[in-house]
Amino acid sequence: MAEQGNNGNGAAAAQKPEGQVAIQAKIVNQYIKDLSFENPNVAKLIASAGDQPTLKVEVNVGAQKMEDDLFETSIEFKATATNNIGTIYVLETVYAGLLKIESMPEGALEPFLLISGPAMIFPFLRRLVADVTREGGFPPLLLDPIDFGDLYRRRQQQRSQGSGRANA
Repeated sequence: MAEQGNNGNGAAAAQKPEGQVAIQAKIVNQYIKDLSFENPNVAKLIASAGDQPTLKVEVNVGAQKMEDDLFETSIEFKATATNNIGTIYVLETVYAGLLKIESMPEGALEPFLLISGPAMIFPFLRRLVADVTREGGFPPLLLDPIDFGDLYRRRQQQRSQGSGRANA
């Protein structure tokens, strides 16, 4: 039996208004959907390391409904390291999580799948990226935390600006 706490006004915090159900979300599974690591100039790099590399990182998130209460949230990640010799490596991956979500209002579903979902699986993607670059013969690429909420807000702004232009 769950403990009921006091929410400050004398009512038990665990009590819900009649007919309202608690939202539940959990990761059922997580997996690599796609993974590619290319090291196209290894012969040139062995002869000379070249200049300090430039790293370009691209991140995108996506989500789709799989079944009634099962949703997939995914992070598309691409890192390209280059220098004066050429491309040092290209790492592309899509890392996904299968989430079971119950009793979530329709309006909260998209933000949850594109902000909270990626935030839950990101530590595992971070580890994968570090391991793959290390196994590819390079220092591990350690990703900084990503603000998926900001990524979502920017995407929404781009959508609204795009529709505003279409309507003008």
